[in-house]
Amino acid sequence: MVERVVPMRTCVGCKQRAAKSDLLRLAVVTVDEYSCVVPDPRGQRPGRGASLHPVPLCLDLAERRRAFPRAFRLAGPLDFAAVRAYVEGRAMQQ
Repeated sequence: MVERVVPMRTCVGCKQRAAKSDLLRLAVVTVDEYSCVVPDPRGQRPGRGASLHPVPLCLDLAERRRAFPRAFRLAGPLDFAAVRAYVEGRAMQQ
């Protein structure tokens, strides 16, 4: 039998390790000097990514801890309204 290695990532909200497939990848999109964090469920956006459990609790923890600028290694405020809409919409479906 061959054991498969499952890639692990750490959630920026709760700091727990989980399988990559259980987490939502986030990426930063910069237009002019405005940076916005967007969900990247397919994992195809270029650049540095961050992982987050797709639940409102982890998003709130990451926001409170100011984890996004640290995870993306960027200075300044980041807008993550798109991530909040994605996570809350996904929570409503379940």
